[in-house]
Amino acid sequence: MSARPLEQAAQATKTAFVFPGQGSQKAGMLAELAEQFSGVRDTFAEASEALGFDLWHIAQSGEGLDQTEFTQPVLLTASIALWRVWLELGGVAPKYLAGHSLGEYSALVAAGAMSLGDAVKLVNLRGKLMQNAVPQGKGAMAAILGLEDAKVIELCAEVTAQGQGSVDAANYNAQGQVVIAGEKAAVEAVMAIAKEQSGKAIALPVSVPSHCSLMKPAAEQFALALEQTAIELPSIPVIQNVNAEIATDVAQLRQALTAQLYQSVQWTKTMQFVQDQGIQFIVECGPGNVLANLAKRLPNIDKAFPLDTKGRMEDALNAILVAEGKIA
Repeated sequence: MSARPLEQAAQATKTAFVFPGQGSQKAGMLAELAEQFSGVRDTFAEASEALGFDLWHIAQSGEGLDQTEFTQPVLLTASIALWRVWLELGGVAPKYLAGHSLGEYSALVAAGAMSLGDAVKLVNLRGKLMQNAVPQGKGAMAAILGLEDAKVIELCAEVTAQGQGSVDAANYNAQGQVVIAGEKAAVEAVMAIAKEQSGKAIALPVSVPSHCSLMKPAAEQFALALEQTAIELPSIPVIQNVNAEIATDVAQLRQALTAQLYQSVQWTKTMQFVQDQGIQFIVECGPGNVLANLAKRLPNIDKAFPLDTKGRMEDALNAILVAEGKIA
């Protein structure tokens, strides 16, 4: 399970890996890389065997890919497949790992804190519990752009206090970009006020309102499964979603993963943490480039790379090996 040989190699690098969450999935993901690297299909086969259904078929066909219980293990497996290809090709060991929401599990598997088989079982259950926590159509999420974080928090509290339903700030993704989640009517009320106050509000196409108080019942059930899962401290530090800190013991890891279901994703603070530690290069290890694009806006990040195609993988490998002084 461990990846301790990576630990020493990671100490001197100025690279951090980030793993995406739900929303980055797309039918046909990693098909090109799978043709060249057998490890991609092998990774999907390993995860599929643990779950008892074919994740590669879902990833390629798109059948069920929008269902949270399938989306989560497919994305986690895709991220770990890319991580393994990166290491196989001699990629630089990152100094830190972080994952956005679901991506935190990908980061923990990459760091040897839990096995891929255990992790896909956990996130499959996580998806089911999240889906069951709120009846279909009753919850919603929306991105609020152009307002200060404090203002978005204030609007959520105001709408909730007025009895329009429960709504919380769910993801702090970047300065001026906060995602809210909660009961549909309450989310729509915050969206309307945000627009009145010169902000923008964009409804997100999700089936589950993640990272809000509606997920507390799911978190209570999920904690039991976490307790029964073998977890150890990561060999490369993993920055936690809920507090943008690094756990010092396994109990803290479990607590943070439980709280992550109903507390906000502190991505802005996570990215500030890596910049404060002297990180200059961000690699997004998963389908798509959402997190890489967010990182490109940061003042102290020189370059950010996605990995999800052969060309992108090669560009990232070469650029970082040169930048880190591994090759001339």
